[in-house]
Amino acid sequence: MFSKDTLFAVSLFPYLGFLWFLTRSGQTPRLALIGFYCTLVFVAVTIPAGIYAKLVYHDTLANVDLLHGGAEFFLTLANILIVLGFRQALQSVEK
Repeated sequence: MFSKDTLFAVSLFPYLGFLWFLTRSGQTPRLALIGFYCTLVFVAVTIPAGIYAKLVYHDTLANVDLLHGGAEFFLTLANILIVLGFRQALQSVEK
């Protein structure tokens, strides 16, 4: 039916809608919002890294540890920012 690459590309649109609503609501903690936007950085890094892995190493990104780890760093960073942002918000509500 659809290739995984097509589904990956199409999934960007719902995520952009999610970011638009999240930003527009004005209720998301700033640091968490930055984290959600950093997920786009992860996507932007992963795509060229995957192409590079295919062209240079003739393998998928998941099998080229250095490139895969570098790309996954951005996802880890995004997740940390999201957690810290919501943690900050919860702490300020408790006070």
